[in-house]
Amino acid sequence: MNLSSFYPVIATARLRESQDFYTRLFGFETAFEADWYVSLKRPGYELALLDPTHPTIPEGYRRPVQGLLLNFEVDDVDAEWQRLVIEQGLDPELAIRSEDFGQRHFIVADPSGVLIDVITEIPPTEEFAQAFTQ
Repeated sequence: MNLSSFYPVIATARLRESQDFYTRLFGFETAFEADWYVSLKRPGYELALLDPTHPTIPEGYRRPVQGLLLNFEVDDVDAEWQRLVIEQGLDPELAIRSEDFGQRHFIVADPSGVLIDVITEIPPTEEFAQAFTQ
């Protein structure tokens, strides 16, 4: 397979709120916008938002997203905690903390309930370091 692109498409009934969330807080720009679909891009990354009731979605699957977690790896998670939670007032679903498996992170939710895990890699404990293959 010659893959030319790969990106998540979030089925959301809160299309405009989600568009604002990702453009205002995460630096995406709107590349295409219709009343049922929005394509968001930033250099090297793409994310799309889709009205789950649109007929392009097969019958039986026309419902908003559930159980999705997007990882955003950043250089300085503490600075993002300050910006997103302290300054912008997002409610943390998981407060900032360091994990033995090699992450310092926190989790917030987008308007549709998609979890956003903001992460900076840190050295794992010796127990977890052995689990890494690369």
